[in-house]
Amino acid sequence: MRTIVHLSDLHFGRTDDALLTPLASAIAKLAPDLIAVSGDLTQRARTAEFQAARAFLDRLPKPQIIVPGNHDVPLHNFFTRFIRPLTRYLRYVTGDLEPFYADDEIAVLGINTARSMTIKRGRINSAQIAHAKKRLGPLDHEVIKIIVTHHPFEFSNRRASHKRVGRADLAMDMLMACRCDLLLAGHLHTSDAGSVAMHSVISSHDVIVVQAGTATSTRGRGELNSFNAIQVEANRIEVRRFGWRPVERIFETMGSERFERTTTGWKRVSSSGAV
Repeated sequence: MRTIVHLSDLHFGRTDDALLTPLASAIAKLAPDLIAVSGDLTQRARTAEFQAARAFLDRLPKPQIIVPGNHDVPLHNFFTRFIRPLTRYLRYVTGDLEPFYADDEIAVLGINTARSMTIKRGRINSAQIAHAKKRLGPLDHEVIKIIVTHHPFEFSNRRASHKRVGRADLAMDMLMACRCDLLLAGHLHTSDAGSVAMHSVISSHDVIVVQAGTATSTRGRGELNSFNAIQVEANRIEVRRFGWRPVERIFETMGSERFERTTTGWKRVSSSGAV
């Protein structure tokens, strides 16, 4: 079994600093095998914000798979935005825009969907799709294949389908071909977990899609600050949501979703609370 902590939308520059130490403590208690951070580490991609994000990441367990979000691309400095959009991210967070981790149970690939040409929307290109297929396609069926992006490929419900990453349909074809199991994303500051059916001419495959809320930002959009802890086994995945309790000043389990592997992919078998 592997435990993955899924954080997103930290937004240093707009954080509630009172959450940082309780969050780090809650994560340490979970003793994760991997931490996945699905973008928007900063609010305006300023140097001081990246430095603060780096200091917080250094408090967390390793290894870490981290991808940038649209807020990690400078907004007002147009030269930097279009000529060197991720220079500060590469300097302070990670120099790898295609991070990859694998062991004998899981394989986790990060994909950068942040782009200079859009303010909020993201995009995936054909080279990234080909790279993901090359990385994940040859892996054994028993290895749980996971992709981390900032912008979602798909949603477990269709209410926000217009907010999918650009070229999502092409990406879903790749996910189907690779038999991906789990998609982790952020961007919307809302928590959600469910399964989505992917179809080809001859078969179908259900993948689990997980959205993380904002872990530390003051921009909660009506939700509590939260993060996900995901327990991964060969034929079973559980997504637990940890939410901030301001009175007790701790992160506590708020709900969970359980999925089991079937011949056509992953099906939800139970849920409790709100994830």
